[in-house]
Amino acid sequence: MKKSEPLWGVRWIVLPLLLCSLLSGHVMTERASAQSTTGFPLGGLMLSEREDKVSPDLLEKARDRRTRETRTRVILQLNDEESAAIEELLQSYGGRVTRRFHQFNTRSLELPARLVEWLATRSEVRFISPDRENIPSGHISLTTGADLVRDLSGSNNSGLDGTGIGIAVLDSGIDTAHRAFVDRGHNLRVVYSKDFTGENRTDDPFGHGTHVASIAAGNGRIAGGQYIGIAPNANLINLRVLNSQGVGSTSAVLSALDWIMTNRAAYNIRVVNMSLGAPAVETYRNDPICRAVRRLVDAGVVVVAAAGNNGRNSEGQKIYGQIHSPGNEPSALTVGASNTYGTDARSDDTVASFSSRGPTRSSWVDSLGIRRYDSLIKPDMVAPGNKLVYAEAEDNLLVTQHPELDAGVSPNDTRKMMFMNGSSMATPVVAGASALLLQANPTLTPNLVKMILMYTAQPLAGFNMLEQGAGEINLEGAVRLAKLVRTDLNAGTPLGSPLLTSSALPTPNTTIAGQSFSWSQGILANRSTASGPNLIARYQKIYRTGIIFGDAVQTSNGIIFGDATLVSSGIIFGDSILTSNGGTLTQGTTFLGAGALSGDGIIFGDGIIFGDATLRGDAVTQAQSATANGDNTSTMQLEADTGEDDAGY
Repeated sequence: MKKSEPLWGVRWIVLPLLLCSLLSGHVMTERASAQSTTGFPLGGLMLSEREDKVSPDLLEKARDRRTRETRTRVILQLNDEESAAIEELLQSYGGRVTRRFHQFNTRSLELPARLVEWLATRSEVRFISPDRENIPSGHISLTTGADLVRDLSGSNNSGLDGTGIGIAVLDSGIDTAHRAFVDRGHNLRVVYSKDFTGENRTDDPFGHGTHVASIAAGNGRIAGGQYIGIAPNANLINLRVLNSQGVGSTSAVLSALDWIMTNRAAYNIRVVNMSLGAPAVETYRNDPICRAVRRLVDAGVVVVAAAGNNGRNSEGQKIYGQIHSPGNEPSALTVGASNTYGTDARSDDTVASFSSRGPTRSSWVDSLGIRRYDSLIKPDMVAPGNKLVYAEAEDNLLVTQHPELDAGVSPNDTRKMMFMNGSSMATPVVAGASALLLQANPTLTPNLVKMILMYTAQPLAGFNMLEQGAGEINLEGAVRLAKLVRTDLNAGTPLGSPLLTSSALPTPNTTIAGQSFSWSQGILANRSTASGPNLIARYQKIYRTGIIFGDAVQTSNGIIFGDATLVSSGIIFGDSILTSNGGTLTQGTTFLGAGALSGDGIIFGDGIIFGDATLRGDAVTQAQSATANGDNTSTMQLEADTGEDDAGY
């Protein structure tokens, strides 16, 4: 009996992503009875069905005579069927399994590219994509409202500081010798470290992960607490997925997520920080990292992901549609960067020009051969991410190549601080905030955490939802609301039941640094928005695990409304993407109709450029001067370090 192998006798033209279209109105339906030039049958799927199971960039490589014999690293997602047979066949054709991700029924493979289409004919195969590179994406405690929810004056700390909550940081490692990561008893709060890069080290030679971890949970012992993290007593789980050059792979990230699924209870991992990303090519329904993120969220873990740093082109023009993976996953809490201009007041805050804008442009090809885009509203919110001063890993590559990134705070290697910009920096602000919400109310689901952070956010005037989501993070309001949410909610709680322990709703405004502002009082729901006091007055089924907010949205003849089985009465669904006037989420001027997100992929608005090309690297703000590349034109007053630990944490 002959073995199955791909058909090489027929070649197809694979058009670039931007130009995919239905050729002559016909869908090719080459059937399995065709024979290859090697004499092996192709398999039991029509051509269009096989294409649906392979990422377009990988499919192009598999069909190109110049690259089809090239050994290629791919990610193979399987259905529920057993994989022993396929692994045995794969090995006989020169392929090999390099990693197994048991929690996600996924494998990392190395094989000749020509075998990809053969794999796609197998019934146990769900989707195949490249093992892509992942790279970093790029006064805070006061301006975010974190200082208002903790008491730094007493040794017993009656406020919130993240105690007991585990934050897993998938990054370039953590310099555990840095003083930012000890607790009051001088014990290290990095409770576990593991390398997934193959370099067999868990420190931070690149310098990105240490900075990120200290934003989420730095203790503020240096320079009188001027650079304290958001959750300064949370535990950190150091999962190193980026190597000494700041580059990782899909397989490394999947390995770390697989580890979290297995070990989350042992370390009380309630939050995952992913300040990294890869091009969002295939739909989130097929992207292996997005699917792994969804599994974690469904298991009760908040996953916070960077939007990316591709908000402008080389000419400085705005670009839309450049959200990275896994930021394109609807269950992830996707964060863009705001610019505080170094001030505590929020009246001058803007969205950083480099921060990636939505909508998401990951896509798939339907049964007619037409490319369809996910087109979700992202990011979900923004947080400070411009010119942040936090922990500097010893002898790291970024500062070695760019000495100007050192902030000059201390000459001591274990107390040095550095500047960095990017959505990478904004992401751990939200990860730390999520830890505080979960400390305040440990029963919150990831969807409730996400709702609370969006509902209490501050919409920034002059910026649309594709730039800022629901607005800028407001921890004071978020914690105040989280403390009111009932702790006895479960999957069986009836729709429309009271959500809060009090019948009186919290006042929907906050004052920070002398400025009062309104909460957004709304959330994003895939291609729409939802608003109304019943979002917090009544329990909605979209707050449970195993569902996303967009599941509650239905459309009919262009009209958007809610699914009454998932949301109660009184929830208003919007039909427009708005540019905010600084009021609530539903106040402002129309940027474009929500229906445009389901259109042909060409969106025009306010003279912007709509980007659909393959994304370039997201390390622009890490590998260049923070001053030169950021939006911050103000001069920051940096607090010098005395060399003595502050007593706060």
